[in-house]
Amino acid sequence: MNRTDLTPLQQTAAIGGNDYWNDSCSVQELRYAIANGAVGATSNPTIVLGVLKKELAAWRGPLLRIIEGNPSWTEVEVAWKLIEEMALKAAEELRPIFEREKGRKGRISMQTNPTFYRNAEAIVAQAMHFHGLAPNIQVKIPVTRAGITAIEEVTSRGASVNATVCCTLPQAMAVAEAVERGLRRWAAAGQDISNMTPVCTIMIGRLDDWLKVAAKKDSIVLTPGHLDWAGIAVIKKAYGLYQQRGFQTRLLAAAYRHHLHWSELIGGDIVQTIPYEWQLLFNQSDVEVKKRMQIPVDPAVVGELYRKFADFRRAYDENGITVEEFDRFGATVRTLRTFIGSYAELLACVRDFMLPDPDKP
Repeated sequence: MNRTDLTPLQQTAAIGGNDYWNDSCSVQELRYAIANGAVGATSNPTIVLGVLKKELAAWRGPLLRIIEGNPSWTEVEVAWKLIEEMALKAAEELRPIFEREKGRKGRISMQTNPTFYRNAEAIVAQAMHFHGLAPNIQVKIPVTRAGITAIEEVTSRGASVNATVCCTLPQAMAVAEAVERGLRRWAAAGQDISNMTPVCTIMIGRLDDWLKVAAKKDSIVLTPGHLDWAGIAVIKKAYGLYQQRGFQTRLLAAAYRHHLHWSELIGGDIVQTIPYEWQLLFNQSDVEVKKRMQIPVDPAVVGELYRKFADFRRAYDENGITVEEFDRFGATVRTLRTFIGSYAELLACVRDFMLPDPDKP
């Protein structure tokens, strides 16, 4: 289906199966995305920091209002209030979709504090706070050992989760099973689960990134281009298992690095959370829009990755790593460190508004 009156991303949605989200809480970017078929959005500390820097003219006033209106607040409290206000702005933009789709689409994902990755109780408390901010909030929880506990607990209280910081098949399977346990508990309490929309992110580009680091570190020589398929191979295998086992969680593809992270997943019952810059590129491209999700990755590509990378085997095999090992998997650690670093930078940015440097003009 290549209707000339539709953009490639609109064509993707028209084929059926795929939902696409804007990989940012920027209202400006979200409006473009919605016009091109997006039905959701997401945020994390890196995204919020980027929006604040890029759209400082729009957010300077709200930030100063938060600071001046709460004279006893720390930079942490101010930063989280700013994060909430950004998310709620995006929630407003998505509310018509949420209402039209009766809660099945039109949500904004809010990420819990990345420094809580070892503390299930803290994750749950913050996630349920986010859940209460608006009816179309989805809560993001990292797929760490503590995160798996929190995912079940939050689901059992009626909140829709977006499992994040996930780069492997074992993590994705653990998420789906935790969500199933949580849904059974919520249903057993007499509650309706029909409007819950749990998703499990697989950060396909971040797995590729990690294996490229490993290849350089260990001087591994392999066929050019094969490393661009690692994350795709994992999410396609996960998709097959999710379909076979009837999990109520949907997979979500994130961390885009090239068009295959979009085009190879067309036609699957998944979510694609696409950064604004990639949306522009995809919509200007001549990539044929057709179903490819069910086409397996070339066995020669998978075979070479499997032979040469222990961490690909750990990511690709269903039992490749245990829940206790999630926090130590290379791609997970790098992602957590990135999010925690962005969070620290966001706090520093807020601090500059609260305590301007007297040595600067």
